[in-house]
Amino acid sequence: MPDASVLNVLLHGKQIGTLTLLPDDRTLFAFTNEYIDDDERDVLSLSFKDVYGTLDAETKPTRVRVPTFFSNLLPEGHLRNYLAERAGVHQDREFFLLWILGRDLPGAIEIVPTDRDSLPKDAKGGKEKGDSTSLADDALRFSLAGVQLKFSALKSARGGLTIPANGVGGSWIVKLPSTAHAGVPENEFAMMELARRVGIEVPETALVPVEKIAGLPDGIGNTGAKAFIIKRFDRLDNGTRVHIEDFAQIFGFYPDKKYSGTNYDAIASVLAAETGDAGVTEFIRRFTFNALIGNGDMHLKNWSVIYPDKRKAALSPAYDFVSTLTYVPNEKLALNFAGSKAFTDLSYDQFERFAAKAKLSASLVKETARATVDRFKTVWGKADDLSIEKPIKDAIDAHLKTLPIAK
Repeated sequence: MPDASVLNVLLHGKQIGTLTLLPDDRTLFAFTNEYIDDDERDVLSLSFKDVYGTLDAETKPTRVRVPTFFSNLLPEGHLRNYLAERAGVHQDREFFLLWILGRDLPGAIEIVPTDRDSLPKDAKGGKEKGDSTSLADDALRFSLAGVQLKFSALKSARGGLTIPANGVGGSWIVKLPSTAHAGVPENEFAMMELARRVGIEVPETALVPVEKIAGLPDGIGNTGAKAFIIKRFDRLDNGTRVHIEDFAQIFGFYPDKKYSGTNYDAIASVLAAETGDAGVTEFIRRFTFNALIGNGDMHLKNWSVIYPDKRKAALSPAYDFVSTLTYVPNEKLALNFAGSKAFTDLSYDQFERFAAKAKLSASLVKETARATVDRFKTVWGKADDLSIEKPIKDAIDAHLKTLPIAK
Protein backbone atom coordinates (compact mmCIF):
# COMPACT_ATOMS: atom_id res chain seq x y z
CA MET A 1 0.00 0.00 0.00
CA PRO A 2 1.48 3.40 -0.96
CA ASP A 3 2.27 6.02 1.63
CA ALA A 4 -0.12 8.90 2.16
CA SER A 5 0.80 12.18 0.45
CA VAL A 6 0.76 15.32 2.58
CA LEU A 7 0.54 19.02 1.75
CA ASN A 8 1.17 21.74 4.32
CA VAL A 9 -1.44 24.52 4.47
CA LEU A 10 -0.02 27.94 5.29
CA LEU A 11 -1.98 31.09 6.19
CA HIS A 12 -0.01 34.37 6.16
CA GLY A 13 3.15 32.27 5.87
CA LYS A 14 2.48 30.18 8.99
CA GLN A 15 1.45 26.54 8.89
CA ILE A 16 -2.08 26.04 10.20
CA GLY A 17 -2.90 22.56 8.93
CA THR A 18 -2.32 19.72 6.51
CA LEU A 19 -4.12 18.12 3.58
CA THR A 20 -3.52 14.37 3.49
CA LEU A 21 -4.33 12.13 0.52
CA LEU A 22 -5.07 8.69 1.91
CA PRO A 23 -4.48 5.44 -0.05
CA ASP A 24 -8.22 5.01 -0.73
CA ASP A 25 -8.34 8.39 -2.57
CA ARG A 26 -9.88 10.27 0.34
CA THR A 27 -8.51 13.67 1.35
CA LEU A 28 -8.48 14.84 4.95
CA PHE A 29 -7.84 18.39 6.14
CA ALA A 30 -6.71 18.83 9.73
CA PHE A 31 -5.72 21.92 11.69
CA THR A 32 -2.48 21.92 13.65
CA ASN A 33 -2.77 21.83 17.43
CA GLU A 34 -0.97 25.17 17.58
CA TYR A 35 -3.66 26.80 15.43
CA ILE A 36 -6.49 25.21 17.43
CA ASP A 37 -5.00 26.35 20.75
CA ASP A 38 -4.31 29.92 19.60
CA ASP A 39 -7.08 32.21 20.88
CA GLU A 40 -5.69 35.02 18.69
CA ARG A 41 -5.60 32.87 15.54
CA ASP A 42 -5.97 34.38 12.07
CA VAL A 43 -9.26 33.44 10.39
CA LEU A 44 -9.08 30.85 7.61
CA SER A 45 -12.79 30.75 6.78
CA LEU A 46 -16.19 31.56 8.22
CA SER A 47 -17.11 28.01 7.22
CA PHE A 48 -15.06 26.77 10.17
CA LYS A 49 -17.09 28.79 12.68
CA ASP A 50 -19.47 26.88 14.95
CA VAL A 51 -22.82 28.20 16.22
CA TYR A 52 -21.01 29.88 19.13
CA GLY A 53 -18.63 31.78 16.86
CA THR A 54 -15.59 29.70 17.82
CA LEU A 55 -13.42 27.40 15.71
CA ASP A 56 -14.98 24.14 14.59
CA ALA A 57 -11.92 21.93 14.15
CA GLU A 58 -13.88 18.75 13.40
CA THR A 59 -13.39 17.91 9.72
CA LYS A 60 -14.49 14.99 7.58
CA PRO A 61 -12.58 13.36 4.71
CA THR A 62 -13.77 13.83 1.14
CA ARG A 63 -13.41 11.36 -1.72
CA VAL A 64 -11.56 12.27 -4.97
CA ARG A 65 -12.21 16.00 -4.56
CA VAL A 66 -10.54 18.03 -1.83
CA PRO A 67 -12.73 19.74 0.82
CA THR A 68 -14.88 22.57 -0.54
CA PHE A 69 -12.81 25.46 0.86
CA PHE A 70 -9.74 24.22 -1.02
CA SER A 71 -11.59 23.11 -4.16
CA ASN A 72 -12.78 26.70 -4.62
CA LEU A 73 -9.18 27.91 -4.79
CA LEU A 74 -8.71 26.07 -8.09
CA PRO A 75 -9.61 27.06 -11.67
CA GLU A 76 -12.78 25.61 -13.19
CA GLY A 77 -14.00 24.11 -16.45
CA HIS A 78 -11.93 24.43 -19.63
CA LEU A 79 -9.32 26.51 -17.82
CA ARG A 80 -8.76 23.69 -15.33
CA ASN A 81 -8.39 21.17 -18.14
CA TYR A 82 -5.92 23.45 -19.92
CA LEU A 83 -3.79 23.95 -16.81
CA ALA A 84 -3.91 20.29 -15.84
CA GLU A 85 -2.65 19.30 -19.29
CA ARG A 86 0.19 21.82 -19.13
CA ALA A 87 1.17 20.63 -15.66
CA GLY A 88 0.87 16.93 -16.47
CA VAL A 89 -1.82 16.34 -13.83
CA HIS A 90 -5.21 14.69 -14.28
CA GLN A 91 -7.91 17.38 -14.12
CA ASP A 92 -9.98 15.49 -11.53
CA ARG A 93 -7.11 15.05 -9.09
CA GLU A 94 -7.63 18.22 -7.07
CA PHE A 95 -5.08 17.27 -4.44
CA PHE A 96 -2.34 17.25 -7.07
CA LEU A 97 -3.62 20.41 -8.74
CA LEU A 98 -3.13 22.11 -5.38
CA TRP A 99 0.32 20.51 -5.23
CA ILE A 100 1.16 22.22 -8.53
CA LEU A 101 -0.69 25.53 -8.14
CA GLY A 102 -0.47 26.11 -4.40
CA ARG A 103 2.25 28.75 -4.37
CA ASP A 104 0.04 31.58 -5.67
CA LEU A 105 -3.57 30.97 -4.69
CA PRO A 106 -6.21 33.62 -4.00
CA GLY A 107 -5.91 35.18 -0.56
CA ALA A 108 -3.19 34.48 1.98
CA ILE A 109 -3.22 30.69 1.51
CA GLU A 110 -0.18 28.74 0.34
CA ILE A 111 -0.19 24.97 -0.11
CA VAL A 112 3.20 23.28 -0.36
CA PRO A 113 4.50 19.68 -0.39
CA THR A 114 5.90 18.52 2.93
CA ASP A 115 9.15 16.95 1.91
CA ARG A 116 9.56 16.38 -1.82
CA ASP A 117 9.20 18.09 -5.17
CA SER A 118 8.29 15.09 -7.31
CA LEU A 119 4.63 14.32 -7.91
CA PRO A 120 3.54 10.79 -7.02
CA LYS A 121 2.99 8.47 -9.98
CA ASP A 122 -0.82 8.41 -9.72
CA ALA A 123 -1.09 12.19 -10.01
CA LYS A 124 -0.99 11.84 -13.79
CA GLY A 125 -3.03 8.69 -14.22
CA GLY A 126 -0.09 6.30 -14.08
CA LYS A 127 2.49 8.33 -15.98
CA GLU A 128 6.03 8.58 -14.75
CA LYS A 129 6.97 10.95 -11.98
CA GLY A 130 7.96 14.47 -12.89
CA ASP A 131 9.54 17.45 -11.22
CA SER A 132 6.61 19.49 -9.88
CA THR A 133 8.62 22.70 -9.95
CA SER A 134 9.26 22.52 -13.68
CA LEU A 135 5.73 21.28 -14.38
CA ALA A 136 4.22 24.13 -12.40
CA ASP A 137 6.03 27.08 -13.95
CA ASP A 138 3.62 27.50 -16.87
CA ALA A 139 0.55 26.36 -14.95
CA LEU A 140 1.15 28.82 -12.12
CA ARG A 141 0.79 31.73 -14.50
CA PHE A 142 -2.91 30.85 -14.69
CA SER A 143 -3.49 29.67 -11.12
CA LEU A 144 -6.29 32.07 -10.16
CA ALA A 145 -9.70 30.56 -9.45
CA GLY A 146 -12.48 30.90 -12.01
CA VAL A 147 -13.35 29.91 -15.58
CA GLN A 148 -12.02 32.74 -17.76
CA LEU A 149 -8.41 32.64 -18.94
CA LYS A 150 -6.68 34.99 -16.54
CA PHE A 151 -3.38 35.24 -14.78
CA SER A 152 -1.34 37.33 -12.40
CA ALA A 153 1.09 39.94 -13.73
CA LEU A 154 3.66 42.45 -12.57
CA LYS A 155 3.34 46.11 -13.58
CA SER A 156 6.46 48.20 -14.10
CA ALA A 157 6.86 51.85 -13.15
CA ARG A 158 6.54 52.68 -16.87
CA GLY A 159 3.19 50.86 -17.08
CA GLY A 160 4.28 47.67 -18.83
CA LEU A 161 2.95 44.28 -17.76
CA THR A 162 4.98 41.08 -17.43
CA ILE A 163 3.82 37.59 -16.56
CA PRO A 164 6.33 36.25 -13.99
CA ALA A 165 8.31 33.32 -15.35
CA ASN A 166 7.40 31.15 -12.35
CA GLY A 167 3.85 32.48 -12.02
CA VAL A 168 4.36 33.85 -8.50
CA GLY A 169 4.28 37.44 -7.33
CA GLY A 170 1.96 39.32 -9.66
CA SER A 171 -0.16 42.14 -8.22
CA TRP A 172 -2.50 42.58 -11.22
CA ILE A 173 -5.05 40.19 -12.73
CA VAL A 174 -5.02 40.09 -16.52
CA LYS A 175 -8.18 38.84 -18.26
CA LEU A 176 -7.79 38.06 -21.94
CA PRO A 177 -10.47 38.57 -24.62
CA SER A 178 -13.16 35.90 -24.73
CA THR A 179 -13.18 33.44 -27.61
CA ALA A 180 -16.96 33.10 -27.25
CA HIS A 181 -18.12 36.72 -26.95
CA ALA A 182 -16.78 39.93 -28.48
CA GLY A 183 -15.82 42.93 -26.39
CA VAL A 184 -15.90 41.36 -22.92
CA PRO A 185 -12.79 43.23 -21.64
CA GLU A 186 -14.24 46.55 -22.83
CA ASN A 187 -17.59 45.64 -21.31
CA GLU A 188 -16.06 44.80 -17.91
CA PHE A 189 -13.90 47.92 -17.89
CA ALA A 190 -16.91 50.17 -18.63
CA MET A 191 -19.16 48.48 -16.04
CA MET A 192 -16.48 48.59 -13.34
CA GLU A 193 -15.78 52.26 -13.98
CA LEU A 194 -19.51 52.96 -14.00
CA ALA A 195 -19.77 51.19 -10.64
CA ARG A 196 -17.00 53.39 -9.27
CA ARG A 197 -19.00 56.48 -10.23
CA VAL A 198 -22.06 55.08 -8.47
CA GLY A 199 -20.01 54.90 -5.27
CA ILE A 200 -19.03 51.22 -5.22
CA GLU A 201 -15.54 50.27 -4.01
CA VAL A 202 -13.69 49.23 -7.17
CA PRO A 203 -9.95 48.44 -7.49
CA GLU A 204 -7.82 50.21 -10.08
CA THR A 205 -8.60 48.95 -13.60
CA ALA A 206 -7.44 49.53 -17.18
CA LEU A 207 -7.55 48.21 -20.74
CA VAL A 208 -4.21 47.28 -22.29
CA PRO A 209 -3.26 45.95 -25.75
CA VAL A 210 -2.55 42.23 -25.56
CA GLU A 211 0.70 42.67 -27.49
CA LYS A 212 1.99 44.93 -24.69
CA ILE A 213 1.88 42.06 -22.19
CA ALA A 214 5.23 40.31 -21.90
CA GLY A 215 5.54 36.64 -21.01
CA LEU A 216 2.34 35.29 -22.55
CA PRO A 217 2.65 31.65 -23.61
CA ASP A 218 2.80 31.02 -27.35
CA GLY A 219 -0.60 31.02 -29.02
CA ILE A 220 -2.30 32.99 -26.25
CA GLY A 221 -3.89 36.35 -27.05
CA ASN A 222 -5.00 38.17 -30.19
CA THR A 223 -2.86 40.87 -31.76
CA GLY A 224 -4.78 44.12 -31.78
CA ALA A 225 -7.16 43.00 -29.05
CA LYS A 226 -7.29 44.46 -25.56
CA ALA A 227 -7.11 42.78 -22.18
CA PHE A 228 -8.84 43.94 -19.01
CA ILE A 229 -6.57 44.36 -16.00
CA ILE A 230 -7.54 44.89 -12.38
CA LYS A 231 -5.32 45.39 -9.37
CA ARG A 232 -5.38 42.46 -6.97
CA PHE A 233 -6.91 43.43 -3.63
CA ASP A 234 -5.48 40.30 -2.01
CA ARG A 235 -1.93 41.63 -2.52
CA LEU A 236 -0.43 44.81 -1.07
CA ASP A 237 2.09 46.88 -3.02
CA ASN A 238 4.93 45.28 -1.04
CA GLY A 239 3.72 41.78 -1.96
CA THR A 240 2.08 41.01 1.38
CA ARG A 241 -0.85 38.62 1.00
CA VAL A 242 -4.28 39.67 2.25
CA HIS A 243 -6.72 36.88 3.00
CA ILE A 244 -10.03 36.59 1.16
CA GLU A 245 -12.68 33.93 0.62
CA ASP A 246 -15.74 33.75 -1.61
CA PHE A 247 -19.25 32.77 -0.59
CA ALA A 248 -19.02 29.29 -2.12
CA GLN A 249 -16.24 28.71 0.40
CA ILE A 250 -18.21 30.31 3.23
CA PHE A 251 -21.30 28.15 2.59
CA GLY A 252 -19.32 25.00 1.86
CA PHE A 253 -20.43 24.45 -1.74
CA TYR A 254 -18.28 23.11 -4.55
CA PRO A 255 -17.87 25.50 -7.53
CA ASP A 256 -20.46 23.62 -9.61
CA LYS A 257 -23.10 24.74 -7.10
CA LYS A 258 -22.26 28.45 -7.40
CA TYR A 259 -25.56 29.16 -9.19
CA SER A 260 -27.78 26.94 -7.05
CA GLY A 261 -26.26 26.42 -3.61
CA THR A 262 -28.19 29.18 -1.87
CA ASN A 263 -29.62 32.67 -2.48
CA TYR A 264 -28.89 36.37 -2.07
CA ASP A 265 -30.90 36.42 1.16
CA ALA A 266 -28.37 34.05 2.75
CA ILE A 267 -25.39 36.13 1.56
CA ALA A 268 -26.92 39.27 3.06
CA SER A 269 -27.63 37.47 6.35
CA VAL A 270 -23.97 36.48 6.68
CA LEU A 271 -22.83 40.01 5.89
CA ALA A 272 -25.24 41.42 8.47
CA ALA A 273 -23.80 39.13 11.14
CA GLU A 274 -20.15 39.62 10.21
CA THR A 275 -19.94 43.19 8.88
CA GLY A 276 -23.01 45.03 10.20
CA ASP A 277 -24.92 47.75 8.36
CA ALA A 278 -21.86 48.86 6.38
CA GLY A 279 -21.54 45.50 4.64
CA VAL A 280 -25.28 45.18 4.07
CA THR A 281 -25.51 48.67 2.58
CA GLU A 282 -22.66 47.96 0.15
CA PHE A 283 -24.18 44.59 -0.76
CA ILE A 284 -27.53 46.21 -1.63
CA ARG A 285 -25.74 48.93 -3.60
CA ARG A 286 -23.84 46.33 -5.65
CA PHE A 287 -26.83 44.06 -6.14
CA THR A 288 -28.95 46.97 -7.35
CA PHE A 289 -26.22 48.21 -9.69
CA ASN A 290 -25.79 44.78 -11.25
CA ALA A 291 -29.55 44.45 -11.66
CA LEU A 292 -29.57 47.79 -13.51
CA ILE A 293 -26.81 46.78 -15.94
CA GLY A 294 -28.31 43.33 -16.46
CA ASN A 295 -25.53 41.22 -14.93
CA GLY A 296 -26.80 37.66 -14.58
CA ASP A 297 -23.49 36.26 -13.37
CA MET A 298 -23.31 37.44 -9.74
CA HIS A 299 -23.07 33.90 -8.38
CA LEU A 300 -21.58 32.76 -5.07
CA LYS A 301 -17.99 33.03 -6.28
CA ASN A 302 -18.45 36.65 -7.38
CA TRP A 303 -19.06 37.80 -3.81
CA SER A 304 -16.18 37.67 -1.33
CA VAL A 305 -15.10 38.85 2.08
CA ILE A 306 -11.65 40.17 2.92
CA TYR A 307 -9.70 40.15 6.19
CA PRO A 308 -7.63 43.36 6.33
CA ASP A 309 -6.63 42.73 9.97
CA LYS A 310 -6.52 38.92 9.48
CA ARG A 311 -9.50 38.33 11.80
CA LYS A 312 -12.48 40.58 11.05
CA ALA A 313 -14.39 40.04 7.80
CA ALA A 314 -15.47 42.89 5.50
CA LEU A 315 -17.07 42.82 2.06
CA SER A 316 -14.22 42.75 -0.44
CA PRO A 317 -13.81 45.32 -3.22
CA ALA A 318 -15.97 44.67 -6.27
CA TYR A 319 -14.98 42.43 -9.19
CA ASP A 320 -16.42 40.67 -12.26
CA PHE A 321 -19.09 43.26 -13.13
CA VAL A 322 -20.19 42.59 -16.72
CA SER A 323 -23.45 43.37 -18.49
CA THR A 324 -24.33 39.85 -19.69
CA LEU A 325 -27.55 40.86 -21.48
CA THR A 326 -25.83 41.10 -24.85
CA TYR A 327 -24.47 37.57 -24.62
CA VAL A 328 -27.31 35.63 -22.97
CA PRO A 329 -30.87 35.81 -24.36
CA ASN A 330 -33.58 36.04 -21.68
CA GLU A 331 -30.99 36.66 -18.99
CA LYS A 332 -31.93 36.25 -15.32
CA LEU A 333 -30.35 36.67 -11.91
CA ALA A 334 -27.65 34.16 -10.95
CA LEU A 335 -29.36 33.38 -7.62
CA ASN A 336 -32.83 33.77 -6.15
CA PHE A 337 -33.66 37.19 -4.70
CA ALA A 338 -36.63 36.86 -2.34
CA GLY A 339 -37.68 33.72 -4.19
CA SER A 340 -37.25 34.88 -7.80
CA LYS A 341 -34.54 35.09 -10.43
CA ALA A 342 -36.54 37.32 -12.77
CA PHE A 343 -35.21 40.83 -13.34
CA THR A 344 -38.80 41.89 -14.04
CA ASP A 345 -39.76 41.01 -10.44
CA LEU A 346 -37.35 43.57 -8.98
CA SER A 347 -39.81 46.06 -7.52
CA TYR A 348 -39.32 47.88 -4.23
CA ASP A 349 -41.92 45.53 -2.75
CA GLN A 350 -39.61 42.68 -3.71
CA PHE A 351 -36.75 44.43 -1.91
CA GLU A 352 -38.98 44.64 1.17
CA ARG A 353 -39.70 40.90 0.95
CA PHE A 354 -35.97 40.31 0.59
CA ALA A 355 -35.31 42.33 3.76
CA ALA A 356 -37.85 40.25 5.67
CA LYS A 357 -36.33 36.95 4.49
CA ALA A 358 -32.79 38.09 5.35
CA LYS A 359 -33.95 39.69 8.64
CA LEU A 360 -32.66 43.11 7.61
CA SER A 361 -33.99 46.62 8.10
CA ALA A 362 -36.51 47.19 5.31
CA SER A 363 -35.87 50.93 5.37
CA LEU A 364 -32.10 50.43 5.03
CA VAL A 365 -32.57 48.04 2.10
CA LYS A 366 -35.12 50.14 0.21
CA GLU A 367 -33.41 53.47 0.82
CA THR A 368 -30.06 52.08 -0.36
CA ALA A 369 -31.66 50.61 -3.47
CA ARG A 370 -33.48 53.89 -4.29
CA ALA A 371 -30.32 55.93 -3.79
CA THR A 372 -28.38 53.56 -6.06
CA VAL A 373 -31.02 53.77 -8.80
CA ASP A 374 -31.02 57.57 -8.63
CA ARG A 375 -27.23 57.74 -8.74
CA PHE A 376 -27.07 55.25 -11.61
CA LYS A 377 -29.50 57.26 -13.71
CA THR A 378 -27.29 60.33 -13.25
CA VAL A 379 -24.00 58.64 -14.18
CA TRP A 380 -25.54 56.54 -16.97
CA GLY A 381 -26.57 59.71 -18.72
CA LYS A 382 -22.98 60.99 -18.58
CA ALA A 383 -21.10 57.81 -19.53
CA ASP A 384 -20.15 58.69 -23.11
CA ASP A 385 -16.46 58.91 -22.17
CA LEU A 386 -16.49 55.18 -21.31
CA SER A 387 -17.04 54.34 -24.99
CA ILE A 388 -19.63 51.67 -24.21
CA GLU A 389 -20.27 49.73 -27.41
CA LYS A 390 -23.67 50.39 -28.98
CA PRO A 391 -25.05 46.81 -28.65
CA ILE A 392 -24.30 46.85 -24.92
CA LYS A 393 -25.71 50.34 -24.40
CA ASP A 394 -28.85 49.51 -26.37
CA ALA A 395 -29.34 46.28 -24.42
CA ILE A 396 -29.06 48.08 -21.08
CA ASP A 397 -31.41 50.87 -22.19
CA ALA A 398 -34.02 48.31 -23.26
CA HIS A 399 -33.51 46.35 -20.03
CA LEU A 400 -34.05 49.44 -17.86
CA LYS A 401 -37.50 49.93 -19.41
CA THR A 402 -38.55 46.50 -18.12
CA LEU A 403 -37.05 46.84 -14.62
CA PRO A 404 -39.65 47.97 -12.06
CA ILE A 405 -37.14 49.80 -9.82
CA ALA A 406 -35.83 51.80 -12.80
CA LYS A 407 -39.22 53.12 -13.93
